[in-house]
Amino acid sequence: MLARTRKSGFTLVEILIVVIILGILAAIVIPQFTNASQDARKNSLTSQLQTMRSQIELYKLQHLDSNPTGLNTAGSIASATAWAEMLVKTNADQTTTGTPNFGPYLQGAPVNPLNNSSKVLVITADVTLGGASGATDEGWLFNKADGKTWGTSAKFTKVYNEGDASDPNNDL
Repeated sequence: MLARTRKSGFTLVEILIVVIILGILAAIVIPQFTNASQDARKNSLTSQLQTMRSQIELYKLQHLDSNPTGLNTAGSIASATAWAEMLVKTNADQTTTGTPNFGPYLQGAPVNPLNNSSKVLVITADVTLGGASGATDEGWLFNKADGKTWGTSAKFTKVYNEGDASDPNNDL
């Protein structure tokens, strides 16, 4: 009698089914990872805004309710000028002579995670959240009248506050 030998392995249909299932799983999982990096940038923006606001308020409390001098001129301010006083120790009269007692308030110039800019556009009136920023390459908006701070979007076209960067129509 002849013994039959049977070869074991997968059929073409079985392999195709596995490939289709893996493709479906990939289509579900990959968009989750792309949204994760955008969510991380939004969370970083929120964190930086909160830190900047609290440190600017602390600066104002310790310097007779004055904004840092680098943020007192309306218009676009370079990073080195805008944040200079926040990065060093200062006296109550905003000078650095003698033995300053206050600061530093920030470790480095804050960089907007949405557009990688640390420049500041100093304005004199509040802005509409989600609306036009008026910025061209500035990562931050600062209202010198009331000390409020906002971030700008990736294309510098919109204004963001913490909590509102989740707008599906934004240009993050």
